[in-house]
Amino acid sequence: MLEMTRRYFFSRASATLGIPALASLLPGAETQTGTHFAPKAKRVIYLFQSGGPSQMDLYDWKPKLAGLRATELPDSIRRGQRLTGMTATQTSFPVAPTIYKFAQHGQSGAWLSELLPKLAAKADKLSFIRSMHTNAINHDPAVTFFQTGFQLAGRPSIGAWLAYGLGSENKDLPAFVVMVSQGSGNPADQPLYDRLWGSGFLPTRYQGAKFRSIGDPVLHIANPKGLDSTARRGFIDDLNALNALKLDEYGDPEIATRIAQYEMAFKMQTSVPELTDMSKEPDRMFEMYGPDSRKPGTFGSNCLLARRLAERGVRFIQLFHRGWDQHNKLPTQIPGQCRDIDQPCAALLTDLEERGLLKDTLVVWGGEFGRTVYCQGKLTETDYGRDHHPRCFTVWMAGAGIKPGVTHGETDDFSYNIASDPVDVHDLHATILHCLGVDHTRLTFKYQGRHFRLTDIHGNVVKPVVG
Repeated sequence: MLEMTRRYFFSRASATLGIPALASLLPGAETQTGTHFAPKAKRVIYLFQSGGPSQMDLYDWKPKLAGLRATELPDSIRRGQRLTGMTATQTSFPVAPTIYKFAQHGQSGAWLSELLPKLAAKADKLSFIRSMHTNAINHDPAVTFFQTGFQLAGRPSIGAWLAYGLGSENKDLPAFVVMVSQGSGNPADQPLYDRLWGSGFLPTRYQGAKFRSIGDPVLHIANPKGLDSTARRGFIDDLNALNALKLDEYGDPEIATRIAQYEMAFKMQTSVPELTDMSKEPDRMFEMYGPDSRKPGTFGSNCLLARRLAERGVRFIQLFHRGWDQHNKLPTQIPGQCRDIDQPCAALLTDLEERGLLKDTLVVWGGEFGRTVYCQGKLTETDYGRDHHPRCFTVWMAGAGIKPGVTHGETDDFSYNIASDPVDVHDLHATILHCLGVDHTRLTFKYQGRHFRLTDIHGNVVKPVVG
């Protein structure tokens, strides 16, 4: 029997299959999986709050703590749980109740802090998960876990998984777009790395496209001086032809990715300037999103841009907002941090609803972990800080596929341990995919002989919050 070598097969087949069909046959370039059942959501806007927002100062009110101020956190609550290196050597763990007032809002009666008045007015649109928990206690593995489902770097990000599984509704824009803003809280907050929106072992065409706030929104998108669009088109055509020859010869899926990326870059030369041109937005929009929305790179401006991306069919839009790492000076830092996000978050929900987009857009808000009830460092009348706390914290979801006005899960009286209905990172990921019509156990990619998935071997849809 004649054995046909892989290279010979591809060199002969390319003449009749064509490059697109050929690329679909290459290992690692599997076709998109599509939905497994009718989706409620078409796209996701993930408002990731980097640094670890303090749940007990924002969403998880614990009125009994007021009478326990400065008392030692009982050992029966701590249960010998792991601490970070920043507080492990403390000899005292004084309880630090929030200094902010809480009130119930809307027909749902959700408790929110006075720090979030605009968002509180949207309480009946939100579904709170107060029993979120994670395995990671330090920033980098915790953020990596939320982005990739694994604490170690190297796995595909959630946006890359969805770009691979569902693609984009707009062929002139990437399926996955990322924007980063610096908050008013902690200016020395943890850095964020581009690998957090990377494609891991998926083809690199599925990685997130980071939009910048200074200069061109995307690096190298403008034509060099002296080169017009016609010349650039010809250059890309010639380059793609050369790459196609190498693809025929070697069968490397990354060459197919490179061809696709050059094509996308050329299309983005037109689509991105139109997208980021805010001059046609009415003054009412800027007033709704707040004064920062006129400043490129701020959270307010990025929220407005997120709506514009959603309108244009981008599948996964992720906003990272830094500054939530309040180890000390929390009363000084967190008010500004909340001002950064309160009005823009509420405006985004209103804007999406007014345009009929909230019914098929899922909005997610949350950080990588919560904060401790005990004070890190010295507790005073006017100052306290909180260390990282992975055992329980709050995220909220709204929009397509989510039951509004729900509060799921409870924590103990110290907001230190989960009292009921725990939700882990894999459960959250499974729920996000479920809203998009994707069965998290079936969205897989074969790599090094194993079928990998975002939720690994874990994850259950949080059915009480799913509409």
